[in-house]
Amino acid sequence: MFEHRALGSLDDFFLEYRQRREQGIYFYRINGYNDHIREFLVRYYEEARRAGVVIEGRIPNPDEKNLAYYEEIMGMQFQLSMGFLLSSLQKWLPRMNDGQRKNVAESLYDTLDGMRREGKNDNMLRNAFIKFMCWLYYKFERIVNLLGENRIPKILYEGNVSNYELKFLCILSKAGCDIVLLQYEGDGEYCALDQESRYSRKLELPGMGEFPQGFCIRNLRKEIEEQANVERLYGTPPKLQNCTNAWIEGKGLIDVQKPVQTRGQDGRFFYNCFLRMEGAEDKLTYLNELYHFQLEMARAGRNMVIVELELLPPSNEEISAIRRKQYKDVNQLIADLVGNIIFAANMELQRILRKAFTDIVLEEAKSVEGNLNRLTNRAIYLLCWLKRFQDALFKKWESPQVGCFVYLGGCKNENEAIFLRFLSRLPVDVVILAPDLNRKCCLKADNLYELHYSDSLPVRKFPRESSDLQLTTAAYQAERELDTIMYQDTGMYRNQQYQKGVSAVLQSIYEEIAILWDQELKYRPNFNVTDSVVTMPVIYAKVSGVKEGLVSPYWAGIKSLLTPETLLIKGAPYLRPEDPNPVRACAAGFLKNGKLQREKIKAHSCYTYGVLREEMQEHILDKLQLLLDRKLIKGIYENGTEYTVIATVLNLNRDILRMLQKFDFTKKNPKIVYINTTETVLTLEDTILTAFLNLVGFDIVFFVPTGYQSVERYLSSKSMEEHQNGEYIYDLAIPDFDTISVKPRRSWREKIFKRGD
Repeated sequence: MFEHRALGSLDDFFLEYRQRREQGIYFYRINGYNDHIREFLVRYYEEARRAGVVIEGRIPNPDEKNLAYYEEIMGMQFQLSMGFLLSSLQKWLPRMNDGQRKNVAESLYDTLDGMRREGKNDNMLRNAFIKFMCWLYYKFERIVNLLGENRIPKILYEGNVSNYELKFLCILSKAGCDIVLLQYEGDGEYCALDQESRYSRKLELPGMGEFPQGFCIRNLRKEIEEQANVERLYGTPPKLQNCTNAWIEGKGLIDVQKPVQTRGQDGRFFYNCFLRMEGAEDKLTYLNELYHFQLEMARAGRNMVIVELELLPPSNEEISAIRRKQYKDVNQLIADLVGNIIFAANMELQRILRKAFTDIVLEEAKSVEGNLNRLTNRAIYLLCWLKRFQDALFKKWESPQVGCFVYLGGCKNENEAIFLRFLSRLPVDVVILAPDLNRKCCLKADNLYELHYSDSLPVRKFPRESSDLQLTTAAYQAERELDTIMYQDTGMYRNQQYQKGVSAVLQSIYEEIAILWDQELKYRPNFNVTDSVVTMPVIYAKVSGVKEGLVSPYWAGIKSLLTPETLLIKGAPYLRPEDPNPVRACAAGFLKNGKLQREKIKAHSCYTYGVLREEMQEHILDKLQLLLDRKLIKGIYENGTEYTVIATVLNLNRDILRMLQKFDFTKKNPKIVYINTTETVLTLEDTILTAFLNLVGFDIVFFVPTGYQSVERYLSSKSMEEHQNGEYIYDLAIPDFDTISVKPRRSWREKIFKRGD
């Protein structure tokens, strides 16, 4: 019989019998977990699956059919003698050779004789013998002819072993099996059967802890199967792997400039870096350092791509170029989409690209929780961006060359972050420059190396040419820092400090209109600045009727609202359908799939807004897109009204454009007072204009003494406040407001600190 031996290391389990330092078998129980044990169990499971037995739960007892068949073949006789055991094994398990049969018979005899000495009678011994014989035949027949061979069969038992199971496993171990008991609940139940650990040894390794929640052979098998599927997805694996950041010294751009030949000598790897630099080490020299960095990279012949502030989403043309189908699962998705990655000039690079794509999509599959549509969209974005940049990054690529991808500004969304994580697995140095600490990069990655500097510097353009350099003096930077201290979270705002704003209609009573009208936006209720976006509380109201029917105070109240920032419209319509509009003829070409074609609009000869501040142009186009998206005007995307909307918004008159040009989102906003005293209904163009200007940030009040539905006809929803102010009066003539005097209204400061007259 075989002797039990002590392990030198877990790897000893996988040595053949004649290679073992002390020839024998191993019978161990594992009660704890660490990464080394997990690696061992994966390998041991595979060995047991190929040449052994895996037991998940108890070994099933022989059922009535098993016992009936045994009785038919063997009868029910029993003798505790070697002769009987040998002849029984030869008849029951004929595939065993003489040596194997002898080892099993001796081991059976030793176990049954031990039971006899414990006081078991002949009937109990016979029942145990039949149970062991049935187990050998029905559960372990596949290994009985491997016992005693140089390659030792393996048994992996999961759970708490019973008394008879332990005795049976001892029979197999003495006959030439390695055995591992995997005990998640510890050694307590086992020690009740084998207090002195005579049958097996307890594995003790440094750093062992409790098994993770949910760890079991079934889940382990699932992971192994998934890994096998992944390996099939890879096809022929690449010879090269990435060695990311292990070689860098923490010197930022100096590390990136290090020649690839000096980064490492192991031919199995390409040596790249994945680096994010937040803030600026020295604001005075930062741009100059970037300029000379790209000069040095060009001088070294490195392939380089620089992206500024935004990684433009794939166009419809780029997306349509990706071959794809409908998919039932992740593996099918990857297996099909990976075929879009073609780099015929270098098959090794193609294999690297395909493996990286497979790995990153498998990772993302876990985060989307089975949503194949979302995963497909993310994978298509990866492929589109790869096609966009691969020629520039991998031009004439040969190992160990490494390109460089620089992203100035940092990732703003998950798609961008996934793409940069994908690039970090390729022969590419990925460098994220985030000098403006107010703009956060959303990328998170375990293999990302980060450098943090305390100085913040807004940079919108990478200095590729010397003409791009805008070097600064220390005094200038000091002024900017003071500027930041004064205007950062203080309630004070620099002129034109913010470029993005959203309007929010104030819910107010009629009397508050006069109070709020001439206030700067920053003093109004619910004004807010979040992530450099200003929430502008605006007035958007219709006043119906005349208070107490008193006409003179009515006109005086309107006169009090005519500030320098106010456009007065006296009577409908303000805009007519027949008015000349050069944009009308080309409006249809400015919209595609519900999205404004901004570059096409700005390049067109009919576009006259190019004289405005760039941020105001973007603000106008943003709100035009919002007006279309919200379908605030009836008929949008139903009868072609969307083209009238575009033509109207892109043909504003000079007075309104000038109001927009000087509009500061934190100060007094532009305003419109629209008076309509007749039955005339606002034109579609008037409605578009006022709805749009409300989104832009204008205060707008309609005075309708008749109370008629003259304003609402083309609005798809009730978006403005209506104040029923008094008696309806008809056919009022709008006066010359220059002839109307208004008693000055005292400010709230005067009301508090000065006596009344």
